[in-house]
Amino acid sequence: MADWKKIPGGLARISAGSRTNVWGVNAGGNIYRYTNDDANPWVQIPGALTDIGAAADGTVWGVNSAGNIYRYTGDQGSGHWKQIPGGLARISAGSRTNVWGVNAGGNIYRYTNDDANPWVQIPGALTDIGAAADGTVWGVNSAGNIYRYTGDQGSGHWKQIPGGLTAISAGSRTSVWGVNANANIYRFTNDDANPWVQIAGGLTDIGAGADGTVWGVNSAGNIYRYAGDLPG
Repeated sequence: MADWKKIPGGLARISAGSRTNVWGVNAGGNIYRYTNDDANPWVQIPGALTDIGAAADGTVWGVNSAGNIYRYTGDQGSGHWKQIPGGLARISAGSRTNVWGVNAGGNIYRYTNDDANPWVQIPGALTDIGAAADGTVWGVNSAGNIYRYTGDQGSGHWKQIPGGLTAISAGSRTSVWGVNANANIYRFTNDDANPWVQIAGGLTDIGAGADGTVWGVNSAGNIYRYAGDLPG
């Protein structure tokens, strides 16, 4: 992992909205926020989640093992998390207004910005999704196929991109990273014809931020920050 700096701690899922907004959950469902201090990197946040999405603007969403959905409020007195109606298994927050998720059945949902009627279903089926600050959205399905959201009704909502991944994260249109079933790491080249370049290392989950920040975790729960040709 020459291009990766190991950060103390143990996590199962990780999300990086930016250099200063990195969150993760461990195998026990405990929630951690990065302190921006590698010597004492994590502060535990009350609650229990199985997946988490952190955005560049400070927005944080999560889901728990029952599929319940929460948005982080940060209010100590009234509780750290506000439950939002619905049920999801995976969630990604690119910004306050660009939040996407998939449920256990593979159905895809986009946040409406209305907590009373929070979700609109988007055609397609995915098992993981990555939403970026600039509106970019990527996803992968149960077969490992990779898709980028186009929003075009006529030509289909999703464009398949060559390759195979099991987890994907989009920080921006030009910062898209993923890992496959063998824990190989790939970065998008911005060329749909030859879309992926392999990055040395092995990870099981990855989080790409809007500013180029990239974090990941491996199957042992070890945490890494990318220190290659991006901000370290």
